[in-house]
Amino acid sequence: MMTNRKYKIDSVGIMMFVLVGMIWSIGMPAFAEMDSQLPTEHAVLTAAPLVPPPIARDYPAKVIVTLETIEKIGRLSDGVDYTFWTFGGQVPGNFIRIREGDQVEFNLNNHPSSKMPHNIDLHSVTGPGGGATSSFTAPGHSSRFSFKALNPGLYVYHCATAPVGMHIANGMYGLILVEPKEGMPPVDKEFYIMQSEFYTKGKYGEEGLQPFDMEKALSENPDYVVFNGSVGSTTGDQSIHANVGETVRLYVGNGGPNLVSSFHVIGEIFDKVYVEGGDMVNHHVQSTLVPAGGSAIVEFLVDVPGTFILVDHSIFRAFNKGALGMLKIKGTEDLAIYSGKQEDTVYHPEGGGIQSIAESGSTSARARNKEERILFGKRTYDQNCMACHQSGGQGIPGAFPPLAGSDYLLAKPDRSIDVLLNGLSGKITVNGQAYDGVMPAVQLSDESIANVLTYVLNTWGNNGGEITPEQVAKQRLH
Repeated sequence: MMTNRKYKIDSVGIMMFVLVGMIWSIGMPAFAEMDSQLPTEHAVLTAAPLVPPPIARDYPAKVIVTLETIEKIGRLSDGVDYTFWTFGGQVPGNFIRIREGDQVEFNLNNHPSSKMPHNIDLHSVTGPGGGATSSFTAPGHSSRFSFKALNPGLYVYHCATAPVGMHIANGMYGLILVEPKEGMPPVDKEFYIMQSEFYTKGKYGEEGLQPFDMEKALSENPDYVVFNGSVGSTTGDQSIHANVGETVRLYVGNGGPNLVSSFHVIGEIFDKVYVEGGDMVNHHVQSTLVPAGGSAIVEFLVDVPGTFILVDHSIFRAFNKGALGMLKIKGTEDLAIYSGKQEDTVYHPEGGGIQSIAESGSTSARARNKEERILFGKRTYDQNCMACHQSGGQGIPGAFPPLAGSDYLLAKPDRSIDVLLNGLSGKITVNGQAYDGVMPAVQLSDESIANVLTYVLNTWGNNGGEITPEQVAKQRLH
């Protein structure tokens, strides 16, 4: 019986080998024959927010794409790290640009340090699993498959190895653009923006290396919703840039894995939206929906200078979970289009007075020394104070007094504790200039008030010093 069973297994194995060989003999030479008739080139891959240059050729080619999957620890937010699973060591994965009709040879390498097998499902691929069934790759191995780019459009790719949701939630997604045969209309600037969410054991902002939380993922309750893989990835020094008079094109993707994006640029109207990355074009659009696992292409002419904020207009995701970017425009003002502020006066409605702003979250990290107090204080400042007093502490003349070099602050630092606890209303003089406004009380913990004031005292050339939570608590009792 054992002999007969072994014979049957061997026979099945031989038949499978012959069948695979027949498929190979039918399929592979067909690709090989087509490949041999085409010029060969290697795809240019870019990390967000950069986009490969437009394709200049007007004929199909054999395009070789090589991606490496890497698992690595990186920054999710200030003080918060995460173990990302990546295509190309970046989140989102590298942007791929090919042309309709191209024959693509796709090579997927899984780094030997990986703990998981990975594959890739490209929504641009017509075939089982979008390539996933042919690209399942163990750590330290490589896989290759080929496909023809049949349909132009902007498509998402992602890992489809089980558990699929966890692979995507850890950062395994990106965009591939299949340019139409006639090419994309020329524009001045192109950028790559991809939204996604992260589910961590700790709440938003909780420091340290945060693991993935499956329960939060199942309930679709992310702690972070971000552009290009982390909080602040496209703000400040990482902002994207253009000039007045230029046309900007944004390739926008949504890796999900759960949420639909309401993508919006504050202060702009999209002249064109290629709906879901296809060839349907809408005009004069304020916000556009981008489904999880989907995309959109938006274009607009920039008319005036300034900083334009990119957001998911499900707005708490932008200002409380991280889905916020910046497009900075340089150029000449056009006051006929936008005047800037023309008047600023104090408004005291009936019943008005000192209001208060509550601190987000229920606890504050406790600083162990002055250096940590300054570090934590900067975060509190950015969240609560920067909008009025500005990132350089220079304030806004006539409206909000400066904190940098402020004689009012530096003469009596303890006085500032009372201002944060109880607010301030009425005339004050700072550096010889009169201000007549309202500073709302800020409902911060003793620890957070001590941190932010210590940060202010030790920044922008101020005199230094330290405010302790005990000082704040004592002042609070008065």
